[in-house]
Amino acid sequence: MGVLLVCLLCVQCGGARPTGPTGSPGAAQVFVGAGDIGECGSRAPQATALLLDTIGGTVFTLGDNAYVRGTREEFRDCYEPAWGRHKSRTRPSPGNHDYGSAGAAPYFEYFGAHAGPPGLGYYTFPLGDWQAFSLNSNGARAGAGSAQAQWLSQSLASSPTRCAIAYWHHPLFSSGPQANQPRMRDVWRILYDFGVDVILSGHDHSYERFAPQDPDGLPDPDRGIRQFVVGTGGAGLSGFVTVQANSEVRLSAHGVLKLALRADGYEWEFIPVSGARDSGSGLCH
Repeated sequence: MGVLLVCLLCVQCGGARPTGPTGSPGAAQVFVGAGDIGECGSRAPQATALLLDTIGGTVFTLGDNAYVRGTREEFRDCYEPAWGRHKSRTRPSPGNHDYGSAGAAPYFEYFGAHAGPPGLGYYTFPLGDWQAFSLNSNGARAGAGSAQAQWLSQSLASSPTRCAIAYWHHPLFSSGPQANQPRMRDVWRILYDFGVDVILSGHDHSYERFAPQDPDGLPDPDRGIRQFVVGTGGAGLSGFVTVQANSEVRLSAHGVLKLALRADGYEWEFIPVSGARDSGSGLCH
């Protein structure tokens, strides 16, 4: 059982009014993107943006949008020339490098209403028959008693829908050098309890797909959440250090993850700039 057809919560409660093209119920929705993107001096952000040029739908980002400190100049010079041309259809999430500037102010200024209420960094919107949650994994926002966690629980409980996806920067599970990020375990547990189907994260500059699992990393083919790490948007690539349990596929390549979100399930395809692809499908809970 999945999640919310969200009510329009007030800004004071941490909610966000859905904005932009979200598609109509019944139609498959394309959701495509990556994290760790705007690195000046690298050709990779432009290469992954060229992939986006050929793919319709809604674009997501998984944080660290502009390196190294998320300044206005870095958004202008490192993100805008590549992924900036897709800004009108982008639904971002913030990373630790975006918070290299106080309060991630340039991030919120650059993306405007598409980043949700200013200063919060979390919001929700419908994607056809799915509900999407862009969350903030930075600082104290991830804790069980945080305003974000309370808002998330209330949102998920208010009006359930079969299929849902959540995304943020720091992955709970990763075989890369950044390793597992337990700061998001409480949020993951909320999502798990409400039957969310897919989680996307970045932070490690690689692609990794996990089998459905619970918040403690135990296999759960019936109720577990499938996590993807997609830190492949343009920053320098990293390899893998300690392979985590339930890790199914690991690729070190720049590229984007394309999801086709259907009424009862989803299909995924990792599309690299060059090299091996990964694809498959799953059903909603």
